[in-house]
Amino acid sequence: MGKVIYWMNTSADGYIEDPDGRMDFMDPAEDFHEAANDHVRRISAFLFGRRLYEAMEQPWTQDLDKEGATAVEREFAQLYRKTPRYVFSDTLQTVPEHVTIVRRKDAVSVATRLKQEIDGTLQLGGPELAASLVDLIDEFWVYALPVIVGGGKPYLPVREGLRLRLVEHRSLASGIMFRRYVRP
Repeated sequence: MGKVIYWMNTSADGYIEDPDGRMDFMDPAEDFHEAANDHVRRISAFLFGRRLYEAMEQPWTQDLDKEGATAVEREFAQLYRKTPRYVFSDTLQTVPEHVTIVRRKDAVSVATRLKQEIDGTLQLGGPELAASLVDLIDEFWVYALPVIVGGGKPYLPVREGLRLRLVEHRSLASGIMFRRYVRP
């Protein structure tokens, strides 16, 4: 049976987007990219909401050699491209190879089936998708960047509280804080 990890990068005040809907404050340092690569090496599949999928797909599937990308960024792109991706969307009609569209009405049943069938880690990304699948999430990961944006889209927009237990935390040299939580 697989494990579902909800991982999103946030500002220090807990937002994945600023009040204008931008994520340009998310310019992570090299040490973050190294930590992300270490994590992504162990991912069996990505489960994305549409907006996060669109933010990730284009930059990590293009030819990074032409853009002067670092070695760690090129490695992330290789890892990303070889990992199966599921995008939960009612609007997308076509996707490239290694990507599967899941309609939102089927989100819980498909995510449940994937969790039962895939023996590994399923990385869930996208706050609205995570809120709709919150009962399936085993771990909550936060990489908080050292910036305050003062509002915007929260990490997890749920309507009721959720108690968690901190099982790991560390600080990267760049000032990014990592926290990993599980249910008590």
